[in-house]
Amino acid sequence: MVLSIGERIRGFLFSPSETFDTSKEDTIGDAFKYYVVILLILAVIVAIIGAVGFSLILGMFSQYLPPETLSLAAMGPLLAVVLFIVVLVGGIIGVFIDGLWIHLWVYIVGGRKGVGQTIKAVMYGATPYCLLGWIPIVNFIAEIWMIVVAILGVRQLHEISTGKAVLAVILAIIIPAIIIVAIVASVMSALPQGPMCTWPGGPGLGGI
Repeated sequence: MVLSIGERIRGFLFSPSETFDTSKEDTIGDAFKYYVVILLILAVIVAIIGAVGFSLILGMFSQYLPPETLSLAAMGPLLAVVLFIVVLVGGIIGVFIDGLWIHLWVYIVGGRKGVGQTIKAVMYGATPYCLLGWIPIVNFIAEIWMIVVAILGVRQLHEISTGKAVLAVILAIIIPAIIIVAIVASVMSALPQGPMCTWPGGPGLGGI
């Protein structure tokens, strides 16, 4: 059964397990076409919001800016194009990197259906975020929703237990986070500390 774009969106949002079962025979090409469509929706919305937001902020402060800086208003469309390209290209590159990284952990926990199934799970799992991730506050819920859908995709497409699918995806998220935190902490601790501010009569100066 071949699902339309609309049916896939509705399915991955509200009945992901059944929709993944229907999509087991999809090729990576099929999943990629779907992913590009929902990513284009996100890229267009982000580009519009970025350009409009830039224009609004510039308008709010225009009375405080010298006349020559008002030419910055022409940068709105350029900003929209840049944001569109960044979201689209970054999303395409990122989904393959994420898919390969998650598959490492899927393989470790016992998933043996191939890396293509993991990449499909990540592409289809991105549905909530691509459609709702641009909305403030809701974007946090969309991220959680995306992770849940990806976990269900890994489970259904690799035919492994829920526990193994959860473990694989959570490890893929937590380990980079721990590494980043450790690097930031190391950099911060290595930074030279400025001299302590002292004042007459303060600690260490024998003040009363």
